[in-house]
Amino acid sequence: MGQYTSIRSRIFSIFGSIDWKDEEIKTFPSNFTGNVGDSDYIRVTVLVSENSSISISGNSGMLNIDIFTKAGLGPNASDLIADTLDKYLLHKTVAVQSSSIQFGKSSLSHMGACRDNSSLHRALYTIPFNYFGAN
Repeated sequence: MGQYTSIRSRIFSIFGSIDWKDEEIKTFPSNFTGNVGDSDYIRVTVLVSENSSISISGNSGMLNIDIFTKAGLGPNASDLIADTLDKYLLHKTVAVQSSSIQFGKSSLSHMGACRDNSSLHRALYTIPFNYFGAN
């Protein structure tokens, strides 16, 4: 498995876990084009750095997660989802066989009304990661 496939696979394994599914937060990849319904959900985008000096078989990047909640109800719902994301990502390491991803410190920015659907509020949760693979 190549580096980009490995990184994406490791990250999405978190959102495919039974524990995450028990959180009941709808989770979609960035290129999903289907109907997401009218409930709260997140959209996950993995950004891998072009220039990383972690190691010859490592890389770094940023995990951007758009959090969509009902607009007009304040930031609490987005904050709760961000806190749940922290439970799974903040300073965590995901190790599989001879590779691992280490996450750093997260941040949350409230972006306002979603430009595609004004009935939704959008917040952006970001967290950096380092990937260490095997040669």
